[in-house]
Amino acid sequence: MKMLKLLAVALAATLLAACTTPDQGPKQSAGTLLGAIGGAVAGAQFGKGKGQLVGVAAGTLLGALVGSEVGKSLDRADRAYLERTSQQSLEYGRSGSTSTWRNPDSGNYGTITPQPAYRTADNRVCREYTQTITVGGQTETAVGKACRNPDGTWRIVKN
Repeated sequence: MKMLKLLAVALAATLLAACTTPDQGPKQSAGTLLGAIGGAVAGAQFGKGKGQLVGVAAGTLLGALVGSEVGKSLDRADRAYLERTSQQSLEYGRSGSTSTWRNPDSGNYGTITPQPAYRTADNRVCREYTQTITVGGQTETAVGKACRNPDGTWRIVKN
């Protein structure tokens, strides 16, 4: 069953990648693909059997749509501001305290609000967080979990 899930995720991502149009820039295409993969992985967490496949399909489509829209306008500088603020907030931010970033050139901005840190069974330090990204006046909100790597950086992990 695990192989079936992996195959479904790979197939859905490949099909969506093939659906990108020539007028999409590389950021939008990458956003579509990454959103599809993330949505498929998230969708696979729900249900069993056929219900799980429906979750994968729905998650893939929703993730592709959101990823496409964010990727369309989120440029390299935006991602650098987002990454720097996320790392600082997860490492040093007080629980429930919101940190913001803004790219003065693009006008895009976002927030990250970390929750209390905790240790997992395998002794990793992790934090859940809420993040918003506003691109062209459209705001998307996501909730996730990140864990500290041995080198001190934080990496988003599957819940």
